[in-house]
Amino acid sequence: MNVIVNGDDKILDAGTTVADLIHLLALEGKRIAVELNMEIVPRSEHTTTILRQGDNLEVVHAIGGG
Repeated sequence: MNVIVNGDDKILDAGTTVADLIHLLALEGKRIAVELNMEIVPRSEHTTTILRQGDNLEVVHAIGGG
């Protein structure tokens, strides 16, 4: 299936979850926020939120600095 992640087309397997996508993007363990179709997905729902054809995601991670 095709989804859009941060403006780029991605092809994912059917049944892919937000947690799976985070793993594919090598962002596990990082401070990130995931927006799915303009709604924030709480971290507690990453493993149960299944992506669907045409979903639009924004994944942002916090970068510390000073």
